[in-house]
Amino acid sequence: MEAKSRNLQDIKSDIARRAGRINPFERVDRQEVDGLLERLTSLDPDLWGREWGKLGARHEASAEELAKLGKKEAGEAYYQAYEYYRIGRYPVPSSPEKMNCYEGALRSFLKAAPYLDPPLERIEIPFEGKKVVGYLQIPRGVNRPAVVMHWGGVDGWKEDRRSNSEVFHKEGWATFTIDMPGAGENPCLGQEPRAERTFSAAIDYLKTRHDIDGERIAVMGGSFGGYWATKVAYVEAKRLRGAVNWGAGCHRTFQEEWLRPALTETASQYLMGPASLLDARSYIFGVKTLEEVLKIAPGLSLVTQGIIDQPSAPLLCINGKEDDQHPISDLYLLAEHGSPKDIRIIAGAGHMGRKPGQSSDEVQQIVTRWLKEKLS
Repeated sequence: MEAKSRNLQDIKSDIARRAGRINPFERVDRQEVDGLLERLTSLDPDLWGREWGKLGARHEASAEELAKLGKKEAGEAYYQAYEYYRIGRYPVPSSPEKMNCYEGALRSFLKAAPYLDPPLERIEIPFEGKKVVGYLQIPRGVNRPAVVMHWGGVDGWKEDRRSNSEVFHKEGWATFTIDMPGAGENPCLGQEPRAERTFSAAIDYLKTRHDIDGERIAVMGGSFGGYWATKVAYVEAKRLRGAVNWGAGCHRTFQEEWLRPALTETASQYLMGPASLLDARSYIFGVKTLEEVLKIAPGLSLVTQGIIDQPSAPLLCINGKEDDQHPISDLYLLAEHGSPKDIRIIAGAGHMGRKPGQSSDEVQQIVTRWLKEKLS
């Protein structure tokens, strides 16, 4: 069965509705987006990358001029450039123009980094002849704060975590953002056995820092990244104060009976529909086809790996009851095995607890309150 794509006009209407409000368009200018949508005549990935990339390049050029003049406004201009480049590579840089946008996103994000509050430090951690890359931010005026290491899913990479980080900074916590396996600059593919060791390497590093409290570390994974947060909760049970699985499964979500329809028909909340979600899942596994994804995915099951009955760090599992990307039944499965878990199911909500047309602020507040208990 061929994966379905959404109608172009429906996608454009959805982008217009989200612009300035909802991920991944929450920080863009509505008028600029309206002009771009008139030029978006197909879902060709290179057209998508090229049009969003033009907006990114325009803001990047403006930022360069402001920087030459020593203007602090350069920071926001660089960040605006990043936002457009980010959307240009969305959901994954699977074509030349999308890859150009990803490179532009990395470039402009790092130029914006010194202007952020708190300033952002790019960290490179040696890892098996490669490197694990993350971004550390430490709030000003806080002595050795706790740290939340967090990451997104197949399409939300470490540069995209600003909104979550800002909430945590207000609590006085440091943040370390990182890519999940297969995404961004993570050196492991999503199908690699024990790819969670990239997170362990990051924990090793964080414990060496004297300006944060290495005894108070929590992790949070969003969307597919919630699976990795769950696995890290088991693997690093003794070194974590807590872990949050925000929106992912652990077993059934990787089985063909769930995955085939999710990636071809039913992923209703995904911006461009199931076909786009399939592209993103394929990318993190380093493959091209649905059949390859279906062959690889069952190996990620925590049941198959023999992990689910082991002790874990305190674990919050939270998702929408109607999620059609990751089955809610997997949260019940986690509750039935291993250490006791905290489970929060959002009625009437879909993936990650989002309700149609609304932001995820309510769920973020629940997560933050839970982390506050664990990190205090």
